[in-house]
Amino acid sequence: MTPETEDTSLRMKAFIGLGSNLGDRETMIRMALDDLARMPSTQLIRASSLYDSEPVGEVEQPNFLNAVAMIETAMTPRQLLWNLLLIEKRLGRVRPQQRWGPRTIDLDLLLYDRLILDEPDLKVPHPEMTRRSFVLVPLVELEPLLVHPITGQTFLHHLSGLGERPPVRRGNRLWN
Repeated sequence: MTPETEDTSLRMKAFIGLGSNLGDRETMIRMALDDLARMPSTQLIRASSLYDSEPVGEVEQPNFLNAVAMIETAMTPRQLLWNLLLIEKRLGRVRPQQRWGPRTIDLDLLLYDRLILDEPDLKVPHPEMTRRSFVLVPLVELEPLLVHPITGQTFLHHLSGLGERPPVRRGNRLWN
């Protein structure tokens, strides 16, 4: 099927978390968004503003710049994950043994429509997202009334229950 004849009714809405804390963080996120927009059978619908946030974990590292992108895709969740990993690799991401370490780019599949998956290497919705303001704030910016497929509560509700310091917004939305 060509893009002109592709059946868009088969597309699912998905949300991707983007983060970077090495190099030119904003450029890395913008390059990742460009790559998301070029993925096959996928359309980048919107992307949140950028947010500065403190790193998670016990590793000394620079602050992160984070955003969330909304896409519509005909890819399966596994195909989408494979494409996200490919984008990370193309943008210089190296996966060290240490969890939550510094990185040029980090792309996380947060949500895939209302699907719930629990496989060893693919969990949707992302299991950490309700505990991370750097994910929830940009997600709620895009879809304030979006409901978590497992808890049945809005992400705004999850955000209001967090006690951590929220990330700092930098500028306007990246993609409308």
